[in-house]
Amino acid sequence: MLSIAARELRSLFLSPLAWVILAVVQAILAYVFLIQVEVFLQWQPRLAGFPGAPGLTAIVVAPVFHTAAIVLMLVTPFLTMRLLSEERRSGTLALLLSAPVSVASIVLGKFLGVMAFLGCALILVALLPFWLLLGGSLDFGLLAAGFLGLVLLVAAFSAAGLFMSSLTAQPTIAAVSTFGLLLLLWLLDWGSTTGAQGAGELFGYLSLLTHFEALLQGIFDTRDVLYYLIFTALFLLLGIWRLDGERLAP
Repeated sequence: MLSIAARELRSLFLSPLAWVILAVVQAILAYVFLIQVEVFLQWQPRLAGFPGAPGLTAIVVAPVFHTAAIVLMLVTPFLTMRLLSEERRSGTLALLLSAPVSVASIVLGKFLGVMAFLGCALILVALLPFWLLLGGSLDFGLLAAGFLGLVLLVAAFSAAGLFMSSLTAQPTIAAVSTFGLLLLLWLLDWGSTTGAQGAGELFGYLSLLTHFEALLQGIFDTRDVLYYLIFTALFLLLGIWRLDGERLAP
């Protein structure tokens, strides 16, 4: 499993697309970070007179993490699209399935490889707020909850993309279908405010956005964490089931 993850990580770093994605993500988030710092400097004199007013972390860091979630939702399908579909298209998937390694190890290795790469992007995102310590203080509880939400969200993105990649031999189709699925699950939050009470609660719970926004506000609820863990495990199991059926097929 670890050798598959290392191989996947190495192939990602050898791809120009991966480096472009890292650069674009960092450039966008650095721009948003500077904009939010400017907003805080404009609001600071007025906020000083209000007890319980939002601080530096809420005004600067939370919007950066929220933007990071949207940007990573856009770029993750480009990283996961080739995980299994490219193997199937090139004919190497059959060789991989015939190797003395379990299907679970293949899927988890691919997942860990892309998560290790996205972890580099997340580390770069996490380093941005620490520049604020040069001239202010941070709410580390809010910062930790938001970053945890971002990590869990990216894991969910990767697991869903891996499963969609297992369904086709065309990376482009895998990327488009992954983005469509993630966007649908992201926008389900809208249904929680417009639908009937029972349906609205269901849509709100299934939405990727609802649980992330709670963590972004510093509200640590085990139900939100469990949602992402179950979501990720479910799509990984679906990917294992899909490849296991292909291995057993005559």
